[in-house]
Amino acid sequence: MSVVYVLVPLALLIVAVALGAFIHSVRKGQFDDLDTPAHRMLIDDEFQPAPPTPPESGTRERPGGSSS
Repeated sequence: MSVVYVLVPLALLIVAVALGAFIHSVRKGQFDDLDTPAHRMLIDDEFQPAPPTPPESGTRERPGGSSS
């Protein structure tokens, strides 16, 4: 029976902490928009190809095709 004197206040404390965390998250706007983040990952990004990079100066071949 003496365990009840410990468990009831402990349970009330846990409920109070959970309620406080919920109220805090609602006030900070955590639950304002629940649909957009779920749909955002389904939307394709605009694909922009990278601009062509010029070849490095030391890797060009001679116009004749021979390296001698």
